[in-house]
Amino acid sequence: MTDKPLTDDDRWQIALAKDRRFDGVFVTGVHSTGIYCRPSCPARAPKRENVRFYATPDAAEAAGLRACKRCAPDQQSREEGAVLRVLEILRDAEGPVSLESLGAATDYSPTHLQRVFTRAVGMSPAAYSRALRRERAGEALSREDRVTDAIYEAGYGAPSRFYEDMKGSGMTPSDWRDGGAGRTINYALVETTLGQMLVAASEKGVCTLSFNEGVEELRVRFPKAELMEGGNAFRDLLDRVIAAVEAPGTGQDIPLDVKGTVFQQRVWEALRQIPAGETLSYGELAAKLGKPKASRAVGGANGANNIAVLIPCHRVIAADGSLGGYAYGLEIKAELLRREGKATD
Repeated sequence: MTDKPLTDDDRWQIALAKDRRFDGVFVTGVHSTGIYCRPSCPARAPKRENVRFYATPDAAEAAGLRACKRCAPDQQSREEGAVLRVLEILRDAEGPVSLESLGAATDYSPTHLQRVFTRAVGMSPAAYSRALRRERAGEALSREDRVTDAIYEAGYGAPSRFYEDMKGSGMTPSDWRDGGAGRTINYALVETTLGQMLVAASEKGVCTLSFNEGVEELRVRFPKAELMEGGNAFRDLLDRVIAAVEAPGTGQDIPLDVKGTVFQQRVWEALRQIPAGETLSYGELAAKLGKPKASRAVGGANGANNIAVLIPCHRVIAADGSLGGYAYGLEIKAELLRREGKATD
C-alpha cells in the first residue's frame, strides 16, 4: 500500500486496522463529533459516512475539527521524533554516520530505524547522507578555487569518495563549479499533438522537456554549455521521448539528467512514483515525503521541474480537486491527465 498513492478506501482500511505506520501521513476527521485522529487512534471506529481524510492536522483544523485528546494527532509521535532527530544528526555531521549510531541516538534498532526513516523520507539514511554531501559539494565548488578543498569542505574523507558518489550523475566537479561550461547538450524542437516540444539531453540523459519553448529558454538554463542541434545519434532518444509524451505513463526507462537540491530531488522522485491515471494534492505529496506542512515547498519543487511528463508534475493537483497550476498551461495538463484516464472536471 505504501508503493502507490493512497486512496480514501485505503485510508479507511488503515484506520480500521489502527495501523501506526501511517501516523503522520494523514489524519482521520470525524465530522459527527468534530474531532480528528491519528490512523492508529484506539477509539471505536466511526461510521464511514461521517469520515473525511486530511493530509495534515492544519487542514483538519481549517475544516473546523479539533484534535483528539486520546491520540493527540497534533503532537509529534515517537517515530516522527526519531526521523527528525536523524535528519538533524545527518545535517550536522561532517562525514558518514553509521546506522548503528543513529539507532543508539533514537533508541531504535538499526533495522527498524532504517524502515521508519525510509518510509518517512523516501530514501535510506545512507542515501540521504550521500545526497546531502553531493549538494554541499556543489555549493562548495561554486566558492572554492581548488576542487580538492571543496570536496573536503563538503564532508568527504577523500576525493575518491566524491568521484564515486558522482559516477553516473552527469555532473563533474568542473560542471558544478563552472555552471555547465564544457558540457555539450543536444536538442531538438518537434511538433507533437500537444504543440511544439523542446527536448534536450546531455551525455547522461534528458535534461529538459518543455512545451512552447525554444533555444533561448534552453540557453538560459545552460548558459555556459555548448548547445547543438541533435543529429542521427540523438534521434533514437528523441523518438522514445516523443512516444512517452504521446502515451504518458510510458518511458520510465528513459535516462534523465536532473540537478536540484536534496529536497527537490526527493519531490521529483516521488512524482515518478505516482502511477499514471492517479493524482495527489500538494499536501498529500508533502505528507508522503514526511513533511506534511511543506505543501508550499513541494509546489516550489514542482515548479522547478525542467523535465515535463517524464517527471510527471502534471499529476499534482489542488486540494479541492481542481487542476491547480501548470507551467505549460492547463490545457496541456488536462490533456495529459485525460490520456492517462484521470477525470479532470
